[in-house]
Amino acid sequence: MSKEFEVPRSVEWEENHINILNQQKLPAETVFEHLYTKEDVYDAIVTLKVRGAPAIGITAAFGLALSAQAIETEEIDVFKQEVIRIKEYLNSARPTAVNLAWALDRLLQRIERAASVNAAKTDLVHEAIQIQIEDEETCRQIGQNALQLFKSGDRIMTICNAGSIATSRYGTALAPFYLAKKKNLDLHIYACETRPVLQGARLTTWELMQGGVDVTLITDNMAAHTMKEKQISAVIVGADRIARNGDTANKIGTLGLAVLAKHFHIPFFVAAPLSTFDVSTLDGSDIPIEERDPLEVKELNGVPIAPPDVQVFNPAFDVTPSHLISGIITEKGIITSNYAKEIDALFAESISQ
Repeated sequence: MSKEFEVPRSVEWEENHINILNQQKLPAETVFEHLYTKEDVYDAIVTLKVRGAPAIGITAAFGLALSAQAIETEEIDVFKQEVIRIKEYLNSARPTAVNLAWALDRLLQRIERAASVNAAKTDLVHEAIQIQIEDEETCRQIGQNALQLFKSGDRIMTICNAGSIATSRYGTALAPFYLAKKKNLDLHIYACETRPVLQGARLTTWELMQGGVDVTLITDNMAAHTMKEKQISAVIVGADRIARNGDTANKIGTLGLAVLAKHFHIPFFVAAPLSTFDVSTLDGSDIPIEERDPLEVKELNGVPIAPPDVQVFNPAFDVTPSHLISGIITEKGIITSNYAKEIDALFAESISQ
C-alpha cells in the first residue's frame, strides 16, 4: 500500500460524535478528540484544532448534522428555524474561509423540502458525509491536474498547510506531491514555516514525511534567498477564498511569495476546489481578513518572545491579486488568464452539469 495512505484523516463522522485530529498537538503528539456539541465544533475551528478551508467546511457540516439530532420537536418549520440558528453560530467561527459557509448552506438546501423532522435529520447526516466523499475525489483530481505542471527534478515551494489533514484526503496544493510519489516522480518540496502559528513547520513537513515525500523546511524570511540559490521551479499554495476576478486570500505570507516569484520569474500557482470560489465577491478588497490573538505573535509555545505590552497586528490571511497568479488549479482544470471570464465560465459549466 502506498505510504500516502498512512497520513491520518483529520475529520471522521462517528454517529454520536465527530472524531478530529487535533492539529494543535502536531508534530509532537498524534491526538484525536471527540466533539459532541456545537460548542465543541465551534471551539475546534476557532482554536485551529481543525484547520484548512475544506476540513473546516466538512467539520462544520458534521457539526450541524450532529447538533440537529438533539433538536426536540416534531414540527418541521420549528426544526428548520433551529437548524438555521445553529448554522449561523457555526458560520461565525472563522470569517475568511468560504468553505465554511458553503458547506453549511448546502446542508440547509438539502432539507428545504423535507416533510418530517426525522427525514430532515437523516438528510443532514447524508449530505455532510457526501461533502466529505466528494472532497476526497475533488482533491485527487486537483492533484492530477496540478501534476501536469511539474516534471521530475522540480523544486517547489509552498506555505502553510494545504495538505491531506486540511481536507478529507490528498489536500489541494500538496495533492500533486502525493500523486508524484506514486508515479516515482522526483519532486523536492521547500516548505515555509508559516509564522506565527507554524502550520508549515508543524504540519506540512510532518504529513509529507509521513507520506515519504522529500521536503526541506525553511523560515519564511529565507524564501527569496532559497528561490535564488535552490533554483525553485514553481510555487504552489492553497486558498481560503477566491474572488470572482481571481484575487485569492490565503495564509499570511502568501502575497510575499507571489511578489518574490514574480521578481524571479517563477510560476505561482493556486490550488483550490470550486467550493473555495466566492463569485459573490467581485475582488479581493471585499474579502474579510481575520485578525487573531496577539499572543500568537508575542509568544512561542507559551514562552514570551516580545515585550508583553507591545502593540501587535496579526492578520491571519493576505490577498494575492490575480495578476500575480500564473494559474488556478481546480478539479475541473486549470485557468490561466482572464480569470473573471474563465471563473464565470467554470461556474456556468458546473451549474449546467
